[in-house]
Amino acid sequence: MTSPADDMQILNLDEIEPVEVAPGIFRRALPATDRCRGWAYDFAPGAEWPEVDVHEGEERYYVVSGEFIDRGHRLGPGSYVVFAPGSTHRPRTETGARMLGLSIPLP
Repeated sequence: MTSPADDMQILNLDEIEPVEVAPGIFRRALPATDRCRGWAYDFAPGAEWPEVDVHEGEERYYVVSGEFIDRGHRLGPGSYVVFAPGSTHRPRTETGARMLGLSIPLP
């Protein structure tokens, strides 16, 4: 949904069609700009990102529900993670989890 001024978008995350990007991992693409891309991922119990994720720019995510295990850290609801450009990770979950994130390209 857009506002009357068309400079604001409002949506319900669960109304966005999920796309399975790997077994047990579903992405919901959020509105993007040339400065930032938003996304949400739902991981089924036991799911792991299929390869090491390498960040050209900055990446940030917030754990909405469940628990992720990422680079040896157990991250529960409310955890906010920031990855610097050039960093890597491979998130997984034992319980199932949802993250909401932003990818910020280099200028």
